[in-house]
Amino acid sequence: MSNNSNRIIVTGGAGFIGCHLCEKLLNSGAEVICIDNFFTGTKENIKKLQDYSNFKLINHDITDEIHVEGEQIYNLACPASPPHYQYNPVKTIKTSVIGIINMLEVAKKCNASILQASTSEIYGDPLVHPQVEQYWGNVNPIGIRSCYDEGKRCAETLMMDYHRQYGIDTRIVRIFNTYGPNMSENDGRVVSNFIVQALKNEDITVYGDGNQTRSFCYVDDLVDGLIKMMNNPQKFIGPVNLGNPQETSILDFAKMIIEITNSNSKIIFKPLPMDDPRQRKPNISLAKQELDWSPKTDVKIGIQKTIDYFAKVLENQYSKL
Repeated sequence: MSNNSNRIIVTGGAGFIGCHLCEKLLNSGAEVICIDNFFTGTKENIKKLQDYSNFKLINHDITDEIHVEGEQIYNLACPASPPHYQYNPVKTIKTSVIGIINMLEVAKKCNASILQASTSEIYGDPLVHPQVEQYWGNVNPIGIRSCYDEGKRCAETLMMDYHRQYGIDTRIVRIFNTYGPNMSENDGRVVSNFIVQALKNEDITVYGDGNQTRSFCYVDDLVDGLIKMMNNPQKFIGPVNLGNPQETSILDFAKMIIEITNSNSKIIFKPLPMDDPRQRKPNISLAKQELDWSPKTDVKIGIQKTIDYFAKVLENQYSKL
């Protein structure tokens, strides 16, 4: 790979969102360098990408410095589900903070544009609904989720400071709940939990009373938003919410999964984890205005594709027994 023109770096490229982004970029003709340490990403996610001549994989942890060149950097590296990011909270916050410093330094050296995959978690348990980008959030800085929430908030700070101090071309997106094929079955998040439990006819676990809400965005829509943000001609830097404003209660979502999978699962209730947000819904006016972006995939269609994916995963597991 001789020069960095049309070369794109994706950290966390073997993760759920990262592998979909890599594939879309490869199909557009870009050279893609995928950087991943496989803490939550998998070789399986990028198996078919290895056939592309314009794809390169680097097994690397971005908390360590790296010398790599590209025209654009998408920084998606960080475990994103509570069981994964709470497993090693110190490592999680290092990935968000030291990791983004290392990638910003790469951007500075090769004059690259860099996009930070931030999160709706920076709003914490929001007191403003739906959430707008101007809202500063309601985050517990010493709670069990803060390694992720505060790590991402600090990463946004660093993005803005590098932009102001060094003139780096930075972009910040705040991603709301995303789902689709290639999610990890032990992700610990609502979509994967409910679908796997329903397909196995196991009890579906709802935490709290199920009245808390989420907004689910299909991964293809989200990836389109990331690419539009990176390439927006106005050099709009954000932050901008990317998510689906169609809000649903966790209980209604569980019922929908049971119905679509035709499952015999029963819904059981367990105590709500600490600092679990009660409401989550993006205001996407800014994304519509600046990026001409809004999600296109109907939830039932997206969920059906996700169910089909997990059905195959479970079938493969049984066939190996």
